[in-house]
Amino acid sequence: MAKTPFELKGKTVFVAGHRGMVGAALVRRLAQEGVELLTAAHGELDLRDQAAVFDWFARKRPQVVFLAAAKVGGIVANNTLRAEFIYDNIAIAANAIHAAHLNGAEKLMFLGSSCIYPKLAAQPLREDSMLTGPLEPTNEPYAIAKIAGIKMVEAYRSQYGSDFVSVMPTNLYGPGDNYHPEYSHVVAGLIRRFHEAKLAGASDVVVWGTGTPRREFLYVDDMADACVHLMKVYSDAELINIGTGEDITIAEFARVVAAVVGYAGAIGFDTSRPDGTPRKLLDVGRIDRLGWRAKTSLEDGIRLAYQAYLSETRQAAE
Repeated sequence: MAKTPFELKGKTVFVAGHRGMVGAALVRRLAQEGVELLTAAHGELDLRDQAAVFDWFARKRPQVVFLAAAKVGGIVANNTLRAEFIYDNIAIAANAIHAAHLNGAEKLMFLGSSCIYPKLAAQPLREDSMLTGPLEPTNEPYAIAKIAGIKMVEAYRSQYGSDFVSVMPTNLYGPGDNYHPEYSHVVAGLIRRFHEAKLAGASDVVVWGTGTPRREFLYVDDMADACVHLMKVYSDAELINIGTGEDITIAEFARVVAAVVGYAGAIGFDTSRPDGTPRKLLDVGRIDRLGWRAKTSLEDGIRLAYQAYLSETRQAAE
């Protein structure tokens, strides 16, 4: 817990990855905070390029950094693009964290991922279970890159006294998600599949895997709200989980998405596709004690995500 709340108002705040789903949600949330927002599109600043990052930070000197930039994707993307996932994400973390330190950033928040936890860790996942067992093999490169970022934050805090913190969001969904047919996360993938099936009048939709794994889903604007809350009130070495504290099977979740989209056909399961981790539910006791809870119900969140999908696909077609 921070001894006194960290003041965001009037600060120059860099949201790294502002065009991604997470970064865009942070930008929406920070609009309420009276900050001077700094952003840099990938074409202006490649966060994997150390010299470019160091130069940008030296010129802009952000006081606060939300490090939300990452190369992300679902099981297929993680398992196929293994070298890209580990190289890109380690480079992004290393360059931005060191540049923030060199240029006197007052505070930095590193956004990890719940895949940092061991595949078979006790549920719900506590923050201290990181590095207590083997990772899920399909996304191990991404997880290791995220663990490296967390350990960097710890090390800079320990050696330099930097006010750098790490947070661990659960599975996120909402506006700006990636709807790629192969490389999307489960929420975006199902929204797209059920919507297209509805339009085509398809009699059934096949969902990847057995449908039995349990997952926790958090609406991305809730996650952004949690990040801003923690930036103000939290200052410690331990990472903090951000989630709802509730999970649902993929099969049940698919039925919720189908109902919201208005798809009335049958739902089947392709058991030749990988399931990933059997269960992923975060222990949210720590953030709960810091005074934050998720506000958006799963059904409301899926409705908002579907509206965003319709809007984004319309814009893409124009």
